[in-house]
Amino acid sequence: MTPGVCPITAAPAELVQEVSPALLRGLWRRVFGVAPTPSPAGRIGLYRAPCGLVFFAPAEAGDGAFYDALYRRLDAGGRVRAAGRDRAEYPHAAARIRPRDAVLEVGAGAGAFARHIPAARYVGLDPNAGAYAEHDGEVRAESLDVHATTHEGTYDAACAFQVIEHVAEPRAMAAAMVRCLKPGGLLMLGAPIWPSAMTAIPNFVFNAPPHHLSWWNEGAMRALADSLGLVVEEVRPLAPVAAQPLIHWMGRLAPLKTRPEGPWFAARRSWYVALAVSFLLGRVAAALLPLPRNAPPMFVLLVARKP
Repeated sequence: MTPGVCPITAAPAELVQEVSPALLRGLWRRVFGVAPTPSPAGRIGLYRAPCGLVFFAPAEAGDGAFYDALYRRLDAGGRVRAAGRDRAEYPHAAARIRPRDAVLEVGAGAGAFARHIPAARYVGLDPNAGAYAEHDGEVRAESLDVHATTHEGTYDAACAFQVIEHVAEPRAMAAAMVRCLKPGGLLMLGAPIWPSAMTAIPNFVFNAPPHHLSWWNEGAMRALADSLGLVVEEVRPLAPVAAQPLIHWMGRLAPLKTRPEGPWFAARRSWYVALAVSFLLGRVAAALLPLPRNAPPMFVLLVARKP
């Protein structure tokens, strides 16, 4: 990403705040016990584009060592993989898939989405496919760029759920997925939405580099589709699912919340305390209380058609 330039539209973006890499490194180490790699040497800008996208720049996606360490810490008892089998986007995207459709999923993990579309011809891509002992569908350890060169115009639908916020060049990723689509094919992209519970939690480093590099809303999704010449069929905000209640409760119960317009990260004792308290209260609430039926949106789903 180029500092100050929207990675979707190339329009000038507003600098909301600067974030110290030392602050992020400290948060990653204290909260998750991992070293964020790669870690930039200079300060990181957090920008808001006119289309609504919020993005960090400069920022690089986490490398293999970072994710190996992070998911070893998070996946004790298989909690992360269990939650990944039930994403908010799955039923809405599956309703768009017809029997015998050729479906590509990028960042597929263990291919859990395949269970929702058993009559489709499913292919998943994931650079860490070998990390999963079992797959629910065909998942290949192959990059999207390589796949797009050999499968142009192959698929009826191309999907990525909570992936695009992790990449440094989101438009390039979406463009490669569109290359894989037949004329008339569907692009379906899901991402965490902002503002939401996730952005209300002060110093919530899980929503920062090198993990999350951009924050999305309806305007950003529509701008992405427009930049690729796609016809938007739906942009749908989605509430969290019952399998993933912790962030909802952390955001709701945080004793100190960030403002929707930022800033979101600060080296302040009150913010560190609020983060710790929100986590403790959130864990208790997630264990004891059902997710409210009226829980506010935490994700956004784009459905757009290739002409």
